[in-house]
Amino acid sequence: MEGATGVTWPADVLPGTPQWERCRVLFTSDVDAAVTGFLAGGADEVLVNEAHWTMRNLLLERLDERARLLTGRHKALSMVEGVQHGDVDGVALVGYHTGAGEEGVLAHTYLANSITGVWLDGERAGEGRLNAAVAAEYGTPVVLVTGDDRTCADARGWAPGALAVAVKDHVSRYAAVCRTPARTAADIRAAAERAAALAVRHAPAAPRPRTVEVEFDAEHLAGAATVVPGVERTGERRVAYTSPTMYEGIRCFKAVTTVVSAAVEEQYG
Repeated sequence: MEGATGVTWPADVLPGTPQWERCRVLFTSDVDAAVTGFLAGGADEVLVNEAHWTMRNLLLERLDERARLLTGRHKALSMVEGVQHGDVDGVALVGYHTGAGEEGVLAHTYLANSITGVWLDGERAGEGRLNAAVAAEYGTPVVLVTGDDRTCADARGWAPGALAVAVKDHVSRYAAVCRTPARTAADIRAAAERAAALAVRHAPAAPRPRTVEVEFDAEHLAGAATVVPGVERTGERRVAYTSPTMYEGIRCFKAVTTVVSAAVEEQYG
């Protein structure tokens, strides 16, 4: 949701705030534009998988009636749940953002502020790179990315074949030059219609060991993360683990972030 039209501020994406209620409409508009675009481009069906915070942000009643919505938390693959069933031809990452430690509007990776960097096999990785790597193991390409201009530029490194739509231009972590929802909806719809032709499954990426390294903003969080089996400290504020596949890698990452979020104290982090 951080990469949605008009979103620039924490309250825009925090469930329960007045601004979140307003921005839910903008977010839903972006998603609906992608849905209608894919269907216009020849898609047989579109499954929308909620991926922000409580994963209960989108307004079902404002989506195209042909869409299906997977909403709620505690899914095996979280942000790309469903891709593991082998019947998804393409993935659109709508409302995405850059990763922790990078320039971008509301940039972070999974946790809002406790993580300062994530690396996948030595390359800095935000949620886009991590999820694209999971999808690749099932032969599913990322065909569309929407977010701020920094996110679109970043996507060229992990989804070079995808179309990208910038809905705003980064000024700072909490400021952007925003396009209106009428314009972004038209841009997303047009890009999705073209991206439908890119939604062609290919040979799954051969499973191979993947190493994830995570850096935190406090020493005790690195210690907390080592409760997860296989996670070892590599520095005062860093941990790393190696998984046999990206499927296992993203599930371990979920476990790490869950444990670490429980170890954060309100005032001192």
